[in-house]
Amino acid sequence: MSLLVVGLSHRSAPVSVLERASLAAETQAKLLQDALAAEPAVEAAALATCNRIELYADVDKFHAGVAELSTLLAQHSGVGLDELTPYLYVHYEDRAVHHLFSVACGLDSMVVGEGQILGQIKDALALGQELHTAGRLLNDLFQQSLRVGKRAHSETGIDRAGQSLVTFGLEQLAAGADVADWARGKRALVIGAGSMSSLAAATLARAGVSEITVANRTRARADRLVEILAQPGGTGVTARAVEMAAVCDELTRADVVVSCTGATGLVLTAEAVAGALGLAFDPAAEAPAAPAASVPAPPADSDRHAAWVENGTSGTVRQAVRRTTVPAQGTGPVRLALLDLAMPRDIDGATARLDGVRLVDIESLAEASADAPMAADVDQVRTIVADEVAAFGAAQRAAHITPTVVALRTMAAGVVAGEIARLDGRLPDLDEKQRAEITQTVRRVVDKLLHAPTVRVKQLASEPGGAGYADALRELFDLDPQTVAAVSRADLNDPNRGRS
Repeated sequence: MSLLVVGLSHRSAPVSVLERASLAAETQAKLLQDALAAEPAVEAAALATCNRIELYADVDKFHAGVAELSTLLAQHSGVGLDELTPYLYVHYEDRAVHHLFSVACGLDSMVVGEGQILGQIKDALALGQELHTAGRLLNDLFQQSLRVGKRAHSETGIDRAGQSLVTFGLEQLAAGADVADWARGKRALVIGAGSMSSLAAATLARAGVSEITVANRTRARADRLVEILAQPGGTGVTARAVEMAAVCDELTRADVVVSCTGATGLVLTAEAVAGALGLAFDPAAEAPAAPAASVPAPPADSDRHAAWVENGTSGTVRQAVRRTTVPAQGTGPVRLALLDLAMPRDIDGATARLDGVRLVDIESLAEASADAPMAADVDQVRTIVADEVAAFGAAQRAAHITPTVVALRTMAAGVVAGEIARLDGRLPDLDEKQRAEITQTVRRVVDKLLHAPTVRVKQLASEPGGAGYADALRELFDLDPQTVAAVSRADLNDPNRGRS
C-alpha cells in the first residue's frame, strides 16, 4: 500500500482560497481521469465538499506523487500552484488512512461530529467506481471509512458534539434564541434543490416556518423538493416552487433565506437584497476593519504540515480561517436572515452591512465552531479511529500476501494432480475407490504441511514491516511470478469488490 492524500480544507486554508479552489462535478471527473493518465498514480478518488478538496491516490513514488497531485489540484481548481501550495497538506500510508477515518467520523469537520460527510464520502467512492479510477486499495479504504464513521456515530455521543451545518447555521441566525421559537411563523426562501438545500428545507419545516419557497435553476428539481415537503403526514408546511428569475421578487416576502447552489458567481448581490428591503446601498462604503487574526506560517515539510493540521482541533489552526476584515452587521431589528452554505459563496458578503440584515456564511460558521464541545466523546472517537487504522493496515498487509499463498496452494494442487496421474500409469489396476482414497490421503498430507506455514506467514505479513514475507515465500518455493500476478489481477478485476 502506498496511499497518498494531498488536499486543503478549512483547517489549512482561508475561506477566500477554498471558495476559489472549489471543484464542480464535471471538474472532479476530469481530475480523476488526468490523475490516472499521469504517473505515478494507479488509482485515484476525489473528496470535494464545501470546506475541503482532497485527492487520494495509490502511488509508487512519494515525492513524485506529491508533486503530481499538487499540480493537478492547481490545474483543475483554477488556483495557481504557487498560491495553493502553502495551504496544502500531505498524508502518506497509515497517516492518510487515519486522516480519512477522522474525516468520516466528523472529527475534521467545521462542526465537529456532523454526519453529512458520510454521504459525501459515499459519493466520492461512487464517482471513482463509475469512472473506474478507484481500484482495490481505494475501494477498501473508502468502504471501511464509511463503516468507521457509522461505528463512531453509533457507539459514541459524537452526534451530540456537533450538528449539521444547516442546524448550526440556523442556531447562529437565531442568535441564542431557541431555533423553533425563532423560526415559528416565518416565511423561508430556499435557493437550490441539492442535498444541502433539501436538508435546509426539511429542517426549516420541522422548526415551524409557515411557508417555504424553493427556487432552483432546474424547475423540475424544485418541484420534486416541494412534493416531498408537502407529503401527507409530513410537517404540514406550505411549499411552492418558483423559477430562479423570481428570486428577487421572493426576497420581498421572505423572512429567512438559505442558499446553497453550485453557481460560480453570486446568486444574491447586496444591491438585490437592498432593493428588496427598500434600502439604499453604497458599494463604495467600506466596512470597519477588525484586528487581523494571527495566521501561523505553514510548515515547510509534509510531516510538520500534517502535524500542524491534526493539532488544529485545539483551535489554533482555525484561527487561520477567520476573517482578517470582519464586515459589520447591519443595525436595527433583523428583517431578513441570510444563511449562505455554498462554496464558493452565493450571497454577497456586503449584505451584512445592510440595516436589518443578518448574514451567516461558511466563514462565520468556522469562527463560531472554533471550540469543539463534548471532549470525552471526541476522545472516544479518536480511540476508535486509532484502532481501526491499525486493523486496516494489518488487513491490507495480510491481503498483500494472499496472492502468493493462493499461488503456493495452486502449485501444490498441481503437484498432487501430477503424482496421481503418474500413479495411474504405474498402477493401472487400481479401482475407483482405491484411487479416490489415495488421492484424498495425498491431499491431506499436502494440506497439513502447508497449513501452519501459510497461517503463520499471513500473521507475520499483517504486522508492520511484514511485506517481505511474500517475497520470501516466492523464493523458497520457486513460485512463478506470473501466477502470483494473475491471482492479483483476478482479485483486482472482481466486479463485485468494494461496491457500495
